Amino acid sequence: MGRRDELVTRRCKPCEGGVPPLAADAVQELMKALDPAWQLSADGKRISRTFEFASYLRTIAFVNALAWLAEAEGHHPDLQVHYGKVVCEWWTHAIDGLSENDFICAAKTDRLLA
Repeated sequence: MGRRDELVTRRCKPCEGGVPPLAADAVQELMKALDPAWQLSADGKRISRTFEFASYLRTIAFVNALAWLAEAEGHHPDLQVHYGKVVCEWWTHAIDGLSENDFICAAKTDRLLA
């Protein structure tokens, strides 16, 4: 089982703050487990990916599936929704940075398209 598959099988853990964000080396290692289309922000606090679709209906279907995933995991992305495009940004608001939850959800987001 690859690291990406391992992330998909995991569940998010509640994060109310009080823990530090992931260290830069841990972030870099987890980035390797994601699709290369995921980008790390310049400040290292967020990961994002742009998804493109052939129609508005498919765009909204993806957003709805992502909303279901977010609710199931108790972890929610920031989304920019456009005609035929969604920008999905994962980060852990409570710690103003990245946690393992963000990588779990990014891997699961990719699976929505499989």
